[in-house]
Amino acid sequence: MTAEPDARAAATRSDVRQISDSRVLAALTHPLRRRLLDVLKVGGAATVGLLAERTGQAVGNVSHHLKVLAGADLIEEAPELARDRRERWWRLTPGTLRWARADFQGDPVAEAVADAAGSLQLERQAGLVRAWTATRPDYDPAWHEGCAVATEAWLRLTPEEAREFAADLVAVLERWADRPVPEDGRERESVFAFAHSVPARP
Repeated sequence: MTAEPDARAAATRSDVRQISDSRVLAALTHPLRRRLLDVLKVGGAATVGLLAERTGQAVGNVSHHLKVLAGADLIEEAPELARDRRERWWRLTPGTLRWARADFQGDPVAEAVADAAGSLQLERQAGLVRAWTATRPDYDPAWHEGCAVATEAWLRLTPEEAREFAADLVAVLERWADRPVPEDGRERESVFAFAHSVPARP
């Protein structure tokens, strides 16, 4: 599950849920809730206890934030995984999340929520990149050369060209994210990839 501001330039897909309700977007504007969604995305369904262990948080705190995410229909229970009536498993609701800042214009409260969500997302993305520096020694040396990339470019575009470029970026990420993982016995790490293109001046 991903939340991609201004990603309406991407091709329309049947599994995409476009967020236009600021209450749903507000559910995403918390670092732990975003991390819980990431853990469920990478690791699959989990219990509150497993999520607490993986995030280093108290069970009660995780339980509270899961209720917020469930209330926003961002996660759902997976009762078929429970071994007894007391055990509750959670998984992401199907589909990819997208939201566009333009969908919240005209309502000052909704605009503030969208701005906060965008800021949190950028901090999260940058934080994951910075964390690579600290965890790099823990990875096999094969990961140390050419597997992480930082690149940038200044482009001169019309608004239409900028939308086309944004759609191309999203399409590349989606092609790799949606591919069936080959069952070839090779070990694969989770890899975080993100892209931004914004009007800017040097």
